[in-house]
Amino acid sequence: MVHGLGQEGVMPGPAGRIDIVYLWVDGADPAWQARRRAALQRGAGSASLARFGDVQGRYRDNGELRYNLRALQRFFPQHGHVHIVTDGQRPAWLRPAPGLSVIDHRALLPAAALPVFDSGHIESYLHHIPGLSERFIYLNDDVFFGAPFDPAWWFAAAGVAVYKEAALLPDYTGPQPHENALVNASLLSRAWLSARDPHYRHVARIFAHSPRPMLVSALRQLEREAPELFGQVRSTVFRSWAVPPLLPDLVPRWMVANGRAIVREGASLYLSSGDADAAGQFADLAARFGSLLFFCINDTSDDAADDAPQLLRIGRTLERLLPEPSRFEYVNEDERAGVDAGLSEAA
Repeated sequence: MVHGLGQEGVMPGPAGRIDIVYLWVDGADPAWQARRRAALQRGAGSASLARFGDVQGRYRDNGELRYNLRALQRFFPQHGHVHIVTDGQRPAWLRPAPGLSVIDHRALLPAAALPVFDSGHIESYLHHIPGLSERFIYLNDDVFFGAPFDPAWWFAAAGVAVYKEAALLPDYTGPQPHENALVNASLLSRAWLSARDPHYRHVARIFAHSPRPMLVSALRQLEREAPELFGQVRSTVFRSWAVPPLLPDLVPRWMVANGRAIVREGASLYLSSGDADAAGQFADLAARFGSLLFFCINDTSDDAADDAPQLLRIGRTLERLLPEPSRFEYVNEDERAGVDAGLSEAA
C-alpha cells in the first residue's frame, strides 16, 4: 500500500516535473529489529555478507532525513513530489503535506522477497513507484544538496549529470569480499559493459556519493537489457559483496555509454563520521556550506553507541546549517497532536 501523506494514488505530473525519492530506515524501531534478527537467524545472505554490510551505522537514523528535507526546501523549492520508501515505518516528526508520500516496501517489492535489508535490492524497484515523474532524483538520506539547484545543470539536453571521485579503483578481475560496495559495483559494471561492447573503455573511478538524477525510461530499458543483473540484486536480503548494487555504478556508466548521461565536475564534500579528522571535515562543511553542489555525511561509526560524540556531531552540525523547519515536519508537539487528531477524525 502507498501511504499518501496528503495525496493518495499520485498521478504523473507535468513533463517538466522533477520528483525526489528517498530511502529511509529507523534502525532503532523494535519491530524492524525483530524482522532483522529473524532474517539473520534464518541465515539469509550470511555466506556472502558484505564488509560492513550489517553494522548499526548502515541503519542508524541520525536525523538526516529531517535536515535533508530542509535542504531540499531551501535549495530546490520547485521540486516535484517527494516519495519516501520505508519498511512499514514513518518518522514521528513527519507532517502530512501535499506532494509527499510514504511508500511501504510491500507496495513496491514482491511479498516473497520481504523483508529486505539491502538498499541495492530496494532501489532496483524505484522506477516502478506509481506516478513517479520521468525525471527524478534519488537520494540516500545522508546525501544533501548544498547549493541552489539548477535543473539545467542536472538534467541537460546532453544527458543527466553524473559525478566521479578522484581516487583510482583497484584492478581486480571481479568483486572481492574485502572491498566496499562501490568498488565491487564498478567491477561488475566493467565486466557486463565490456562483454556487450568491445569498444567500451572503463574509467577506473567510482561515482561520487551524490544526488542521482535518473530517468524512468532509461531504468526500464536497462531492466529489459539486463534482466539477469536485476534478478541477482533482487535475490539479496542483506548487502552482499558478491551481488553489488546497480544504481550507484552500472546505471550511470550505462547511461554515459548510451548518450543519456554526461560526466560533470562540481564542488562537493564527503564526510566520514568515524574518521580521525572528522571534526575538521565538519568544520570544512560549515565553512563551505551554500557553495557545495552536494555533500554526503556517511555514518562510518559502525557499532558505536547512538550518543557517541562523533554521532551527536552530525545532528548538531546540521541543525546549525539548516535551522528552518521544512513544510514536511511538525513545528511543535501541539501542532502534531492537532494534525493527528484531524487525520483520525477523517478516517
